[in-house]
Amino acid sequence: MDVKKIVSFGLCAAMMAGCSSASKTNNVFRYATETDIMSMDPTIGTDGTSMDAMHAINDGLEMFDRNGKVVAGIAKSYDLSKDHKTYTFHLRKNVKWVDYQGKTVGSLTAKDFVYGWQRIIKNAGEYAYMLGSSGANIKNADQLINKGTKASASELDTLGVKAKDDYTLVVTLEQQVPFFISLMPFGAFYPEYQKYVEAKGKKYASNYKNLISNGAFIMTGWTKSKSATFIRNKKYWNASAVHLSKMVWQLGLDAKTAAASFDAGNLDYAPLTSSLVDKYKNQKTFTTFADGHLHYLEPNMKNKYLKNFYIRKALSLAINRTELCDKILKDGSTEANGFVPKDLCASPKGVDYRKDVKEDYTKYNLKEAQAAFDKGLKQLGKKSITLSILYGTDEIAMKDVAVYAQSCFSKLKGLKLNMVATVKQDRVNNREPKGQFDITVTRWGPDYADPTTYLNLCETGNTFNRGKWSNKKYDALMNRVRKETNISKRWEDMKEAEKIAMEDYAKIPLFDKGGAALCSTKVKYLVHKPVCVPYTFAYVEMK
Repeated sequence: MDVKKIVSFGLCAAMMAGCSSASKTNNVFRYATETDIMSMDPTIGTDGTSMDAMHAINDGLEMFDRNGKVVAGIAKSYDLSKDHKTYTFHLRKNVKWVDYQGKTVGSLTAKDFVYGWQRIIKNAGEYAYMLGSSGANIKNADQLINKGTKASASELDTLGVKAKDDYTLVVTLEQQVPFFISLMPFGAFYPEYQKYVEAKGKKYASNYKNLISNGAFIMTGWTKSKSATFIRNKKYWNASAVHLSKMVWQLGLDAKTAAASFDAGNLDYAPLTSSLVDKYKNQKTFTTFADGHLHYLEPNMKNKYLKNFYIRKALSLAINRTELCDKILKDGSTEANGFVPKDLCASPKGVDYRKDVKEDYTKYNLKEAQAAFDKGLKQLGKKSITLSILYGTDEIAMKDVAVYAQSCFSKLKGLKLNMVATVKQDRVNNREPKGQFDITVTRWGPDYADPTTYLNLCETGNTFNRGKWSNKKYDALMNRVRKETNISKRWEDMKEAEKIAMEDYAKIPLFDKGGAALCSTKVKYLVHKPVCVPYTFAYVEMK
C-alpha cells in the first residue's frame, strides 16, 4: 500500500492508500473500529468513532479535501471583516437533508447552523466549550455556556451567529481567532434541521431511522456494539466526488479479531495493537501513521495523596517513556516531552512548538523518583500509600500502558497499586466525570492546530479537566492568550502556561501516539488526520 502523509505546520496529515480508481457501483468499503459509536447526536458524541460516523453523514461550513486540506464545504465562500471578528458565509443553495431511505426532508439553510450551534449550548454538550473562548470565541458564547440548560430562547438568540437570509450566515467573534476556519469541519459546528430534531424528540439520533444526512453518506443500519452500514447519498451536493456505494463498519472489534477477519478477506481496514505489530510489519498491507492523540496520566487532585506535589513528581519521573514506546507499543509512538505534542503547529517563525519550547518535562530518573516519593510520604506522615490506576480494556494500547505504568510505579518503595479495569464508555462518561479514580490512563486528540487545544484542558472549570487541577496564574495566562492580538506575545504566553502546568505535574504526559493498521491494497484516498476529525471516507475508492 502506498501511504502519503501531507503535513502543513501540524494542520493535518492525510493517509492515501492504494493505487487505482473504481466504478461507482458495487464499491464497498469494510471497516473495523476499536470502539462502539457512542452517539450520532452532535451534542453528545465526543469520541473518535462517533465523530467519524457523524462526519460521514454531515458536512460543516468547511470540509476536508482528499489531501486533508480544509476547503469550502456547505459555505461556498466567506468574507472576513477588517478587524477579523466577523465572518460572513455564503451557503450553497443545493444542499438537502435526506432520511435513511434517501427521501428529501428539507433544504439546508443558514438557520440550521444557528439552531445547531444554539442546541449544543442549550443541551450543555461537552463540546459546547468549543464555541466559547476556549475555541471559536463566538460573541456571548461563554455567558450562554455558563447558563447551559437554563439559557432561554431569547438569551440563546444573543449568540453571535445570525441567519441574514436563507443562504447567508454571519458569525461574530469576541476576539479574532487565527484558527477559526480550521474549526468549522468539527462536529460541534454542524448544522441541525430544527423541524426534524424537534419532531423526533428524545428519539432523535437514537437509531439510524431517526437520523438525517446532508453529507456524503446516509446511515442505513446501526446495531450498537456490532455494526453500522452507510450508503452513498445520491442527493449529496458533492455526489460526483463520492466513489463508494456502501460502507460496512464492524464496531468495537478487538484487534486480534479484526486482524483475523482482515486475513480472511472480510475487512478492508483493521486497526492493530502493539502486540500484533511484529506479526504484520513486513506485509504490504501494514501501515503506520501519526495518530494525533497525546496519551497521558491524569492524577485526581481530590485524592489527598495525589494532591501532594512530590507524589505526582515521583510518578512522572518513574516512567521510562522511551522503553514504553520502543519495546511495548512498537507502533511509531514517540515519547511525549510536554503536554503539547510534536508536529501540531509552528511558531510565528515557523518552528515546531516542541522544538521551540526546548524543555523536556518528562525525564526518567528512578533514583530521583524515589527521593521525591520519600519526601511526599514524609509530608503526608505516611510510610506507604495505595493508589489505583483506571483504564479501558477496549481501547487500543490502554491496557498495555496501564500495565507498564504499574510495573514502573511498583519500583517505588512505599507505593501499593490497584488496577481498575473498565470499558471506554464507563471511563469517559461515568467514572472520570464523577471523579471516581485516583489515576486514569487517558488521551486527547487535537480539535484544531493550536497549542490551546491541549492547554485548555488544564484550565479551572474546563469540562475535560477531570483531575480538577487549578492554578490562578495559569488561568490568568490562558485568559490573556485569548485576548492577545500580537501573535508572538500570544505564543510566548502559551509556552509559559505549559511550563506552569508541567512543572506542577498537572498531567503526566506519556507519548504521542502512533497508529498501526492493516489496509487493503485496493483502498485509495482514505484521509486520516491527527487534527480534528480522525477519518474522512468521502473520497475512498476501491480498486
